[in-house]
Amino acid sequence: MSQPLITANQLEELLNTGADVLLCDCRFDLTKPTAGREAYQMSHIPGAIYVDLDQDLSGPQTGTNGRHPLPTPEVWAKTRQRLGIKSNLQVVAYDNQGSVFASRLWWMLRAIGHTQVQVLDGGLDAWNGAIGSKPRQPIALGSMPSALPYSDLVLVDELVANLANTESAAAHLVLDARTPDRFRGENETLDPVGGHIPGATNRCFKENLRAKQFKTADELYREFSILLAGRSAKSIIHQCGSGVTACHNLLAMEVAGIRGSQLYAGSWSEWCADSRRPIATTE
Repeated sequence: MSQPLITANQLEELLNTGADVLLCDCRFDLTKPTAGREAYQMSHIPGAIYVDLDQDLSGPQTGTNGRHPLPTPEVWAKTRQRLGIKSNLQVVAYDNQGSVFASRLWWMLRAIGHTQVQVLDGGLDAWNGAIGSKPRQPIALGSMPSALPYSDLVLVDELVANLANTESAAAHLVLDARTPDRFRGENETLDPVGGHIPGATNRCFKENLRAKQFKTADELYREFSILLAGRSAKSIIHQCGSGVTACHNLLAMEVAGIRGSQLYAGSWSEWCADSRRPIATTE
């Protein structure tokens, strides 16, 4: 299993050896979905393909399953075939937004057992090597890889059941990766309803970073250990607005050596789509 992060120097050395590496440019803008692809077409790390959050890393929306629902295992297998992601291939993902979107690809591969995947720490801003402007088309695999289920994935009904179990030792701690104001139900511009899942704790993904690079493993271990307060990683459920920045907290915990926590991919955008589910707005 590769380390979850790779530095720009390490990546450049790896590419110079001629190693078989698939670079994935994951830049995206939630308010302008075409911006990431447009930025990629202008400049990117040479040899990188573009991986789109909406088109490649999400399934179709139904109006009740959130803004970025996970694709089914079958659809994800077809996408991996189209992108040329064969088993055991070294994949390096990057963006220029603090690794938010790259972490989604990292989690989706790790969740199906693809261990050779890393995120470029610091993203494109940390890259000092050559920059290309010629888009690279993915080289599709000759056959479709296996459709594998996502591990450590929590569904909305399990979150609802957890609410009735908060006093139990078996209760899970829900970590919300959104900004504090959105967690409080303020300045909500992406979802129709503001607030958070009752009982959730706020851990904004930005707290994992110093500038655009991740804090050290020791720093992250100390911070997450305080949040866990003796809980096992398996008792932690990560969520955010649509299942993207939650992956950033999962990646940060992996960097800290705290492995085994879970993802509620539907997140707030799925939760608030049903008015019968309770909402909290206080800290």
